[in-house]
Amino acid sequence: MKIIIGLGNPEEKHKNNRHNVGFLTVDRVQQAASSECSWQENKKLSAVICKLNVDVILAKPQTFMNASGEAVRALIREFKGKPDQLYVIHDDLDIPIGSYKIQKGKGPKLHYGLDSIDEVLGTSDYWRVRVGVDNRDPENRTRGEQYVLQDFTPEEQETVDEVIDKITEEVKQLIK
Repeated sequence: MKIIIGLGNPEEKHKNNRHNVGFLTVDRVQQAASSECSWQENKKLSAVICKLNVDVILAKPQTFMNASGEAVRALIREFKGKPDQLYVIHDDLDIPIGSYKIQKGKGPKLHYGLDSIDEVLGTSDYWRVRVGVDNRDPENRTRGEQYVLQDFTPEEQETVDEVIDKITEEVKQLIK
């Protein structure tokens, strides 16, 4: 069982925020992988989920980012997953926009959503798909907490769309 989770914030006003790149990516994976799979809200799991097949679940926690661990714990329990079968797609301010990394057990210096997951799982030994979102002016850097809640500019969105396409191709290979 593979559980692929995109992190973000559930409200419509956050839809195109940098912090929601995880949601944007799992949406693209769902579109590319199966037209028969549709998102279903599951209040018990605090997530919307899409079962691609018996071995792959896509999920978007409906908690806010900093409480993502609650939904991840529920998903792991419900689908009897293990941390090494978990793939968490998230924004990363340690990586410039247009880049990404897929690493097990390694993440950004600071990310409260991942901290929440680490705490409830009791481990950080799961896969992270780290999507770079940093495009700040080095001379006039906006604080991270403020910056990730801003929408991508149209130019940034084009760059992010290209990265999401690359990640989607990698995830499609992973779930075959």
